[in-house]
Amino acid sequence: MHPDPKVVGCILAGGLARRMGGGDKGLIELAGRPVLDHVIDRLGAQVSRIVLNANGDPDRFAGYGLPVMPDTVDGFAGPLAGVLAGLSWAVENAPEAEWVATAATDTPFFPADFVSRLSGAIEQQAADLACAASGGRNHPVFGLWPVGLKDDLQSALVDDGIRKVDLWTARHKLVAVEFTARGFDPFFNVNRPGDVSEAERIAQEVAA
Repeated sequence: MHPDPKVVGCILAGGLARRMGGGDKGLIELAGRPVLDHVIDRLGAQVSRIVLNANGDPDRFAGYGLPVMPDTVDGFAGPLAGVLAGLSWAVENAPEAEWVATAATDTPFFPADFVSRLSGAIEQQAADLACAASGGRNHPVFGLWPVGLKDDLQSALVDDGIRKVDLWTARHKLVAVEFTARGFDPFFNVNRPGDVSEAERIAQEVAA
């Protein structure tokens, strides 16, 4: 796949990782490398630039050489706050960007054509934004968001107190794009300690 020059990638790493006992899920080792490395490789091949949405001390990600953008809404407001951080960064630092593609920091096997398929679906269905789906379930953390909706999202978060992704996307025309993979969910995420062994199994399958 070729990177889209009009799309900035934003990796969402702003969560609290309670199910993993705290810490950064993206720094868990998988196949000899941090999960975040796998996410960067997959997303970096599809977008023009990457920004990392993370709260706390940004120096823990210094080795990646990526800009780090914290949430601009206080109180760990969830994925929508990460989307807003990505949109805000794009407005300030990538004026050529028209879209922000978001991906979760703990999901190392998402499709290599994720961005192009969401972009194509938006165009074909004259939608405003798109998210990925698998097994009949939407994955709004994996979305393609127009930079032009930054102010609308900020108002929804700050003025209306919206926290659930689907409550905001319901205000716009959303298209969900179904993805499948051989033998595993491409949006399998390393969310609990027990998921690490399953991720290792999938990594071996992907590499085979």
